[in-house]
Amino acid sequence: MTGSVWIDELAAAEDAPGQARMACVTFSPGARTHWHTHPRGQILHVVRGVGRVQKAGEPSREILPGDTVFIAAGEKHWHGASPTRLMVHLAVQEAGPDGQTTAWLEAVSDVEYEALGP
Repeated sequence: MTGSVWIDELAAAEDAPGQARMACVTFSPGARTHWHTHPRGQILHVVRGVGRVQKAGEPSREILPGDTVFIAAGEKHWHGASPTRLMVHLAVQEAGPDGQTTAWLEAVSDVEYEALGP
């Protein structure tokens, strides 16, 4: 991650085969994840602030309270706050067979972060 990010786990399945997990994630202004994937996809729902999200091969876009973003299984992406506003979202994902929910990749460059699509 780049910048300050706080992750508060809200719920996790306790018994197999359930593997769902939900967290409330707070990004300080300018903070963002690295590029990453989820084995079974992810749902993001913005509850406060102004954020950005980008899926590989697509332009980045601004996300606002009430916006929901669906990330497909294995889809490379990143998300975080705008340069001047914090962003809080709920994140729901399901662990893969190995129990992992996220595969972390390379850092998002400043150029990638600063470029907003149409």
